[in-house]
Amino acid sequence: MARLTKKQKEATSHLEANKVYNLTEASSVVKQISIANFDASVDIAVRLNVDPRKANQMVRGVVTLPHGTGKDVKVLALVTPDKEAEAKEAGADYVGLDEYLDKIKGGWTDVDVIVTMPSVMGKLGPLGRILGPRGLMPNPKTGTVTMDVAKAVSDVKAGKIDFKVDKTGIVHAAIGKASFEADMIAGNAKELLTTLVKLKPQAAKGIYIKSIHLSSTMSPSIEIDSKRFAD
Repeated sequence: MARLTKKQKEATSHLEANKVYNLTEASSVVKQISIANFDASVDIAVRLNVDPRKANQMVRGVVTLPHGTGKDVKVLALVTPDKEAEAKEAGADYVGLDEYLDKIKGGWTDVDVIVTMPSVMGKLGPLGRILGPRGLMPNPKTGTVTMDVAKAVSDVKAGKIDFKVDKTGIVHAAIGKASFEADMIAGNAKELLTTLVKLKPQAAKGIYIKSIHLSSTMSPSIEIDSKRFAD
């Protein structure tokens, strides 16, 4: 078993053995146990009682975090010329079409989110092998394929994130930074959890949310009492 570093020991000292924290407590503790020498990301992992292999138990959605992500999200707007000004005014970092499609074909994917229009999706199809594995393929269900390009860009910049249960039944999401106030972390976490509860598939039986853990980059994880969100 690997030895803990001094920083890891210090972080662990803030955790009570076998304690299950409420959301407010966990949001304060996660700041104390952040051992990174940079503004670490705060992440939440929610284990759901679903079988993602079955279409009627797939959980996927979007949520706008009330306090944002704390991350400078780089947005590429793949739009026709008549929508370029709209995208730029909304804050898109990169705006255009064919020149960026060519860059992506060459392997460029230095963005966090791609927003586009329904009429452009046909051109993105051949790029699925590049964009899909990186989670960059626009999707109408997440609001990234729309004629209201300005709103889509603004929402992403304001803290809108999309999430999807993985093959093990867990939803992972970054919900802020260690520099956030504890109530901001708790507020973002609560918004995501509330959204997950609303998305409970009818086919899901029994306790829906099995466990919740909060952590920051390189920190131990904190178990959160999931009972109030279980159903």
